[in-house]
Amino acid sequence: MPPLKIVLLSSAFNGLTQRTWLDLREAGYRPSVVLFTDAASVCRQIEESGADLVICPFLKDRVPEQLWRNPRRPVVIIHPGIVGDRGASALDWAITRQPERWGVTALQAVEEMDAGPIWATCEFDLPKGLRKSELYNGLVSDAAIRCIREVVEKHGDGFVPAPLDYDRPDVIGRLQPNMTQDDRSFSWHDSSGFIQRCIDAADGQPGALASLAGEQFYLYDAHPDVRHGLPGELLAVRDDAVLVATGDASLWIGALRRKPKPGEQTFKRPARHVLSNRLEGVPVLDSCLARQPFSNEPYQPIRYRECGHVGELTFEFYNGAMSTEQCQRLVAALRWAKSRDTQVLLIRGGRGSFSNGVHLNVIQAAAEPGLEAWANIQAIDDVCLELFSARQLVVSGLTGNAGAGGVMLALAADIVLARRDIVLNPHYATMGLYGSEYWTYSLPRAVGPDMAWKLTQDCLPISALQALRYGMVREIGPRCPDEFGLWLLQRANRALLEPTYESIRVRKAERSLSAIQACREDELAQMRRDMVDNRHGFADKCHRFVFKHKACRTPERLVAPWARAAQAQAVQ
Repeated sequence: MPPLKIVLLSSAFNGLTQRTWLDLREAGYRPSVVLFTDAASVCRQIEESGADLVICPFLKDRVPEQLWRNPRRPVVIIHPGIVGDRGASALDWAITRQPERWGVTALQAVEEMDAGPIWATCEFDLPKGLRKSELYNGLVSDAAIRCIREVVEKHGDGFVPAPLDYDRPDVIGRLQPNMTQDDRSFSWHDSSGFIQRCIDAADGQPGALASLAGEQFYLYDAHPDVRHGLPGELLAVRDDAVLVATGDASLWIGALRRKPKPGEQTFKRPARHVLSNRLEGVPVLDSCLARQPFSNEPYQPIRYRECGHVGELTFEFYNGAMSTEQCQRLVAALRWAKSRDTQVLLIRGGRGSFSNGVHLNVIQAAAEPGLEAWANIQAIDDVCLELFSARQLVVSGLTGNAGAGGVMLALAADIVLARRDIVLNPHYATMGLYGSEYWTYSLPRAVGPDMAWKLTQDCLPISALQALRYGMVREIGPRCPDEFGLWLLQRANRALLEPTYESIRVRKAERSLSAIQACREDELAQMRRDMVDNRHGFADKCHRFVFKHKACRTPERLVAPWARAAQAQAVQ
């Protein structure tokens, strides 16, 4: 039997689409990707490819009738809702209403949105307190992968999907309207819990609209605090966040997007940056670890604790983006942590992405974006240098997905441990960058020069399992974030005793910081040409990323050889 030809039709090559692509490849398939540009182009690409099955892991566009009417090639939508749930705001409503259980459903595309017959479903208990991106990249992603595996297996067995039947007692999902800003509205007199839920449900897009400091903003990245004040009052500033009083306590707001005027586009930025001219007289709270060690403050983007001979430094930056200032704060925190009487330094991420490198939104907002990018890349290089020069054995814990400089930041550690099923993108070229963060030292050291070149030039994602095989990662831990945190600390505590780590300790002792510094200088010479001189179009690529421009076409690297051959034959 010829291999199953699977096309992934997606609005973007996002985290779930990447994970699906990787999982299918691990299972022996060679999926091809089609990014939704316009209906005619999408139909042409899929028809010419000769695909047997189309799976849509992340599709915001309606499937063209020409595709879903073909009885020989089913188009299966991965919907982030339980059976019977329909509509584009599934996760927004789930976080807002907080049902005990939620799920993902794989359903066949038909004329009516999300009303097709069911191929597979997977449910899970829905924890409270998750923001939308955290839920989507965690439990929803896990359930989606299980559904996709089931769809592929059933397709090979000639499965006929069951029609959606609302008369069945176990079908409790219903058609839900698209959530509007009226549905997300709140008053600062409301409780912190309610307001945070409104913000969490709008995380990523579109944000929760509210009045703040006399203007309207979309709010993101909310964290509770116990301080009190007049509801809506700005109580304090810490790092990039502002503290706003609510009806019963207060909330830290980490990111804002100004409500655009007609014909204008705005994008999210750190809250302190957006409100910079409105913060006169607002107290600035000290977050320096050296002056506030072992703080019990509820909101700490950078926090530290010790367990035995291990010092654990957690940094949690929204969406994994690291601005110049955030990098400088992390450098100061690392220097203090390195001065402690510990033998192992464990660095790890927080709830979301581990790190995605420089902060493109802050760069785009700067008066001179190229110069801000240049400052940012040097600052994140400084973070890596602190890890290279540490007296302690350094362990990095990849708690979430990572990209570009974020991957290389993790590789600056002596030992790299990863959470199961995370996705890594160890490349820079798609942003028009050569790359820095000592990648010319760290990556070849981990995987060899040939594989390092391939990873940075192919510009494709890799799984945690691939990273383990290549030598980038030493071990893979549990998928559950809490379980991974415990496992990570246990592994760090055992690192000095493990005989298998002896070679790592020897290599650390023999490392030449002067050779490492030479790599940095060579990389920065290239990056200056990319960021300041804009030789490969970084400025335009950064602008398109920040303003979320739709793809003009599917990149050639995502088109499988079988699809490319079939399309070429169709043209002849």
